[in-house]
Amino acid sequence: MKTQCKAVVIGGGIAGCSTLYHLTQEGWTDVVLVERNELTSGTTWHSAAQVTNFGMTQTMVGLKSHSIALYKELAEDTDYPINYHYADGGIRLANTEAQMDGYRQFASMARGMGVEFEVIDAAECARRHPLISTDNLLGGLWDPLDGDIDPAQLCQALARRSRKAGAEVYRDTPVTGLTQKRDDSWIVHTENGDISCEVVVNAGGYRVNEVGAMMGVQHPVTSMEHQYFLTEEIPAIRDADHRMPLLRCPISDYYCRQEKQGLLVGFYEQSCKTWGMDGIDPNFVNALCPDDLDRVTDVLEGAFARMPALMETGIHTVVNGPITYTIDGAPLVGPIPGKRNAYCIIGLRAGVGEGGGHGWLLAQQIVHGEACYDTWVIDPRRFTGHATVELTALKAIEDYQNEFRFHFPHEHRPAGRPMKTTPLTPVLAAEGASFAVVNGWERLDYIKPTADFQETHGFRFNETFDVIAGEVATVQNAVGLTEVNGFNRIELTGRDVHDFLDRMICGHVTRKTGRVGLGYLLNHHGCLKSEATIANLPDGSVWYGSAAASEFHDRDWLISHIRDEEDVRIKTLTNDWTILVLAGPKSRDVLSAVSRDDWSKEAFPWLRVRPTTIGIAPAMVMSVSFSGELAYEIQVPNAHLYAAYLALRQAGEAHGMRLFGTRAVESMRMEKGYLHWKADILTEFDPYETGLERFVKLNKGDFIGRTELIARKEAEERKKRVILRIDARNAPAHAGASVMQNGFVVGTVTSGDWGHRVGANLAYAFVDRSVLSNSDGLTVDILGTAFAAVLETTPLYDPDNLLVRS
Repeated sequence: MKTQCKAVVIGGGIAGCSTLYHLTQEGWTDVVLVERNELTSGTTWHSAAQVTNFGMTQTMVGLKSHSIALYKELAEDTDYPINYHYADGGIRLANTEAQMDGYRQFASMARGMGVEFEVIDAAECARRHPLISTDNLLGGLWDPLDGDIDPAQLCQALARRSRKAGAEVYRDTPVTGLTQKRDDSWIVHTENGDISCEVVVNAGGYRVNEVGAMMGVQHPVTSMEHQYFLTEEIPAIRDADHRMPLLRCPISDYYCRQEKQGLLVGFYEQSCKTWGMDGIDPNFVNALCPDDLDRVTDVLEGAFARMPALMETGIHTVVNGPITYTIDGAPLVGPIPGKRNAYCIIGLRAGVGEGGGHGWLLAQQIVHGEACYDTWVIDPRRFTGHATVELTALKAIEDYQNEFRFHFPHEHRPAGRPMKTTPLTPVLAAEGASFAVVNGWERLDYIKPTADFQETHGFRFNETFDVIAGEVATVQNAVGLTEVNGFNRIELTGRDVHDFLDRMICGHVTRKTGRVGLGYLLNHHGCLKSEATIANLPDGSVWYGSAAASEFHDRDWLISHIRDEEDVRIKTLTNDWTILVLAGPKSRDVLSAVSRDDWSKEAFPWLRVRPTTIGIAPAMVMSVSFSGELAYEIQVPNAHLYAAYLALRQAGEAHGMRLFGTRAVESMRMEKGYLHWKADILTEFDPYETGLERFVKLNKGDFIGRTELIARKEAEERKKRVILRIDARNAPAHAGASVMQNGFVVGTVTSGDWGHRVGANLAYAFVDRSVLSNSDGLTVDILGTAFAAVLETTPLYDPDNLLVRS
């Protein structure tokens, strides 16, 4: 066994085998996989092994497309073919118009990735799958490339190719410990000896937290028991002249696919069970949980109703085994928070079907720093300190119970809530607040007009439309107040802080005390990494502020780039302070009523920061705006938050102040051309493509990504972010919707909403550069209908920023 190599992958299931193989494809051949038993001896061997192209985001569609292409290539390898039922086709059923709208949206989204789905009616569903009933059925989504694969053969094929490329696989080699050395390299201790390596990868399957504990990490991953059974022969399948398509049924919570001349039928029952939370038997290898078909009786009845042939056949085999889940159902693939040179590929509940793509994207991150797609939807750092074992279990149960029911826009499910709150959460609830969840925080979404107000979730405009319009009108004409909790706040101190930030940010970094600036951080490919507000406080410290979800992401990025000789110290303030936003033309009047300082335009202009007192509460005030109106961000220590809120509420009564929420902010920022991190600010694009060239200063000296950015600037830009005004009043353009011209996809929407101040349906999209010179015939596919779109060259609301400076 080697004692030194480039990387060690821990775990021999689909996650580990795929990572090992793709590392060799990216040029790292001095790599090793260690497995405590045999390959696939954890969850992989008993996987239902469905291989679908369906994904909730374009990144997921892209990685699944890679899996399908890779598996097809492996199956066609004459030297080592594997069993892969490619392109049997599959149907996701629906019995509500809201679900059908979701399928139309997903078809539009996938088209931008070169994947074609088809939305079909109930009769066509039955024609393509003659075993199903059309009772209580509206239609479905057809995936022409759906299929299934032999999981053991797949992993052996990947391991074989890895070995041929130079990698080594050590079976029966349990890992007993992990030690990180001072240079951030690792020693992997095993029962068969130690291996020193630069990079370690946790691909531990349901033993993920046993491996995590060796490096002092608790991953938000838990396992659920999952049952399926194999039927005896079904005559209709035996006599058919084609393989039956796969079926996924959110109506009755089951799925099925052909297995020999019968069916494999799996269940997502409501009375589901977690597994292994109190530890896993070391001898649980190639093993299963006890059968418990009584638990799935209700689901089975629905399956019988949808597929009567099931009542006429027997059960051949029952399988009940653990599968892993995360808090939001998506895997954790990427850097491990708080660790250097450590990665994970875990929580793959549909591991075999999409594992080829996950390993592909992870290998790119390890070798090149970034993948070809923005991978935030699977990034382990998207969960922060709130990701406890208990929360993970509650969300895993909820997700399991809703396996085939996708999240609707603005839908925040109840399990594990509230997790993160401030002293104002119950106060706002008493005011009628409806809350959204942002990185675990309960954040004000909108104020319900009546106590019994209920929102109908879907992809179209709903009952909240007029509610949001009213909140926007208050901010535009008077003054509004909202709480923004969880905003990522890092305090930077030390003599080299500004030099450090100048190296991290691609544009001008203000050094003047009391000034606030916006900056963008690039990765080593010259593309966008983060967006940050930089505030120079009077005491000499600097506040770095960014999106709530970026807390671990930005912290790790900053810490990893502090040089040994630099005097830069970092302290996280995220959980200690909360922002109260005061916005609208009368916001200065309200602020002046609660503070003795001079808040005139001359004394406190745009982009300034100063300490003050709000009533009796200490605070730090910044004159910045995300609404496009005159606004102030009032940063308050949580211990004083309620006092500041009371003072502002009392002072606001004389000026018609009302509460507003994130939905109103979303509408207003669209009108102003303001961007959201990881919606419109993506690692796939540079500042020029994103329309942020005014924040780039190439002549200021060196900064991270500068050389690569210059090369990208000199090359022909691939895409350009634009603003679109769409001729549609029924629904917004959702992220991923395809922008079309002359029958071809020319772009993809990143954000969309109704602009209440300008009375227009707006969207941001990255489009081909040819659209800039000729936008004739431009349309956006919204829920299956092509709506005309007009290219706007400037933001529609106050493009000269007169209001924020007023």
